[in-house]
This record gives sequence, C-alpha cells and structure tokens, in this order.
Amino acid sequence: MTGNRRPTIKTVAARAGVGRTTVSRVINGSELVSADARARVLAAIKELDYVPNSVARGLVTNRTNAVALVIPESESRLGSEPYFAALIRGVSGALSETRTQLQLMLVRDQSERDQLAASVATRRVDGVLLVSVHAHDQLPGMLEEMGLPTVLAGRRDENEPLSYVTADNAGGAAAAVRHLLDSGRRRIATITGALDMDVGRSRLEGWRAAHAEAGVPADELLVEVGDFTEEGGRRAMRSLLERAPDLDAVFAASDLMAVSALSELRRQGRQVPGDVAVVGFEDSVLARHTNPPLTTIRQPVEELGRTMAAILLDEISEVPSAERQLTLPTELVVRESS
Repeated sequence: MTGNRRPTIKTVAARAGVGRTTVSRVINGSELVSADARARVLAAIKELDYVPNSVARGLVTNRTNAVALVIPESESRLGSEPYFAALIRGVSGALSETRTQLQLMLVRDQSERDQLAASVATRRVDGVLLVSVHAHDQLPGMLEEMGLPTVLAGRRDENEPLSYVTADNAGGAAAAVRHLLDSGRRRIATITGALDMDVGRSRLEGWRAAHAEAGVPADELLVEVGDFTEEGGRRAMRSLLERAPDLDAVFAASDLMAVSALSELRRQGRQVPGDVAVVGFEDSVLARHTNPPLTTIRQPVEELGRTMAAILLDEISEVPSAERQLTLPTELVVRESS
C-alpha cells in the first residue's frame, strides 16, 4: 500500500498470495477454497484491517462480459482531439477478438460520477479503462478501493499503484527539443499540457532535460501552460510572443496545440520554419495536413489502447503477469515545420 490509501481486495490478494476471486470466495463463505488459502486470506484481512464492500462480495458471481472505457471529458473535447479516437480504435480492436462488450462512459459532473459508481457497485461491468487521468481525480482511488480491475491510460504520478500504460513522454519531449537545438535554435519555448496530469509534467521535464543535456539554459520565461486544446494552444502562443518576441522555436505538448500555434504565428506574420520552428507531440492525422507539415513525436496511441485492453482482460481473468505498468516508446518524425 502507498500513502494512506485504504486496503482493497487487490491488496488483500497480494498480501495473501492469491487471486481476487479467492479473496471474494472467502468473504462470501464459499467452500471452493483450500484451508491453507482461506487461512492466508483471513490473516491478510486481519493484518490490513480490510472491510469488504459490495463489489468484493460480488466478484464470484457471473461476469457481465463488458468493460467500461471512462473518459472524464466533454463531448466536444472527445470529438476534437484525435488522441481519443485513436485510443478507442485500439481498445475496440483488442476487445473485438473476444466476446467482451465496450461501454463508453463520459464523466463530466457529479451525477455521472455517481452513475459510474452505481455501475461498478452493481457489477454491470467487469473492469474499467480510465483515460485522461488528473492528479486529484477521485475516480482512480474509488475504483482501487472497490477492488475492480482497472487500467489507466497514463498515471497520476511515479508511485501509481494501479496498472497503467503510458508513452515515454519525457523522452519524447527531450528528443523534440534536442532536434531543435541540433538545428541551431536557442530560444525554444514550450506550450505545456495540463500540469495536474503526469503527461503534462513529464513533457515539460523533457523540455528542461534536453536543455540541460546540451548545456543551454532553459529560460522559464519561455514556458506557457496549456491544456491540450486548440484554443489553449492559440492563447499560449499569443502570450509567448508578447513576452518573448525573439523566440525561434516552439515545442507544443500536443499536435492540436501545435496546429493552433502555427495558426497564431501565421496571423502575426511569422514564417515557419524560417522565423520560428514548431514541433508537436502525437503524430496524429493533423500533423500531415498542416501548412507546413508538422514535425512531431509519434506516440503509439492505438497500441496503447490495445495494450490497456489486453492487461485489463488478464486482470479480469486473473492471468499472472509481471508487466502491469508499461511505458511505450516514442519516435521523432521530422517534417517541414522544423
């Protein structure tokens, strides 16, 4: 256990050295448990001061053969960001090979959060894939406490106890900035993602790390916090140009923000890449259709979705696996914007 988190059926199972279903069978008084396993589970429950909940009591019932893909964002953001579409394709592709149904759930307010909690508590899904994870989001903790198999796209921080799949965000950002430095740029600004998300913080860390590696001071005046949206990128680019008109490059933490940065640079009469080079992150379909085409960091979003789904199916079936927390590699794709 980390911090002050309450023990879950998962932590009881880990302490006892058994699967979650075995723990649930003990809680439910099932006879389909060996005496040794029962003793270890009861000892773990006592040591951890674990209090069973309705989900734990229901884990031995029949499965629903359904999982929820939970996205705590609005419909407009879901539709405007290519990341979500690619992730959903990856998840759907992995589940199409099984008999598992996918339920897409947008959680935008407390009533929808309560609806999700009810779905979990009444076992209408066997597991959850959670996307767009913010540091203080209560959803991961709620799902962990309930003991429901859960896999995150990203993580809350480096001590994340839940299973997750993420991209090499810091490494990819460092590669983007290294490319700009190698091409002679020295005033390299960055438009970050939301800093209450590990993905936003990690890409900012990569920007700083590449500067340190090259022995070039990283000017914090060139950091503007964005939010992964088109309007956020435009607003950030405008702010950067106001206070640092001599900047000669921009690394945006998403393609969508890079596209809006290109638009704002063009509006202000800056040539790309002549005056200002621009690099994004994701290699979405947008990157190939900008003017000029966008240099970016390719992250394997569909593979991320497929891997999340595969891990979740293993967790639901209690298939042993040493790799529940994976970081997928990224790749620099050079085009005309840099």
